[in-house]
Amino acid sequence: MKVQLRLLIGLLAFSLIFISSCSSKKKAIGNEDDIIVVADSSLYYEVEPELLQVFEKIVYTPQPENLFNLQRKDYVDLNIIKTRKNIIILGTLNDSGYVSQYIRKSLDSNVTRMIQDNKEYVINKYNVWADGQLVMYLVSPTVEQLKKNILSGHEQLLYSFRNISDKRLFAKLYRPKYEKLETEAKLLHDYNWVIYIPKHFEVGKNSPEDNFVWLRGGRKTQVEKWIFIHWIDNASPDYLNRDSIIAIRNRITQKHFTTTDNTEYVEISNDFSEPMFSEVNFDSRYAIMAQGFWRFNDKSGGGPFTSYSFLDQKTGRFYMVDGSIYAPKYYKKKLIQQVDVLLNSFKTSDELSEKKKAELLDNLN
Repeated sequence: MKVQLRLLIGLLAFSLIFISSCSSKKKAIGNEDDIIVVADSSLYYEVEPELLQVFEKIVYTPQPENLFNLQRKDYVDLNIIKTRKNIIILGTLNDSGYVSQYIRKSLDSNVTRMIQDNKEYVINKYNVWADGQLVMYLVSPTVEQLKKNILSGHEQLLYSFRNISDKRLFAKLYRPKYEKLETEAKLLHDYNWVIYIPKHFEVGKNSPEDNFVWLRGGRKTQVEKWIFIHWIDNASPDYLNRDSIIAIRNRITQKHFTTTDNTEYVEISNDFSEPMFSEVNFDSRYAIMAQGFWRFNDKSGGGPFTSYSFLDQKTGRFYMVDGSIYAPKYYKKKLIQQVDVLLNSFKTSDELSEKKKAELLDNLN
């Protein structure tokens, strides 16, 4: 997790730059969860178990889905796949294959020395042949060292591809023309925070007495996306622990996420697995990320959720910024990623420039 904390960049700020960049290159193509691995066959099959363990790890949503799908290509295919979104160029310094030779010719001598000394093994290059592309050089002195580096550096490797995917997704989701600026302005005016709200979202509930706002997308459709923001004023850092986060989320959803007759409510589920908690950098803030499953208390339905909890140092507020999916008939990995990207657009009033606040508040009627 230290690697993630060190590498994480503010998603929204980068994404806006990402959107407005004037690149003459064509947009990278391909599925977000496909990674093309350019490697000589003999080397690839030696390290395939380690690659599959890291990149094709199964996640449950609750359907089993791979994090990424690997596709190996030979060196002769390099020109054909140069426009793909996610590319790994895999090799070792002591291998005689075509890909390893290509890598040695491509790397700076200083970088090669660092790889030889095992001080570096991954070099990320962005927008090499297409806009929005990540080309990862994954190189070690020997095959055995490459295997060890893949397993020990799994967080960094996954983060690199998930992070660029989030940026591409936000660039796709962000449409100023359809942004609900008036709703965003009201939330900023009333509560001193803002979050990007796409056109298909509406305010499902606004409860000042409970410091709670529910944003609901796709209401009464087969794919519903739920985002809620809950905050506690004059909060203690003691809230930032597993038991408190579970208790706070259950208290809020049991009151506000209910059926129309109030007979069923939403709670955290342990049916598939217990929720996972990790320390993350949430837009330059220390936060606890929770990932797990929710369900109705009668077990009639459920889905995945992602939640970020943090203490705002300037105001003393505890925030829980939470997103979940209700889509019984669909795979949900991409859907929960879309919600997660929206969560990362959350900003407090203090994090906005005076100019940005004024422009946003001008949208109030």
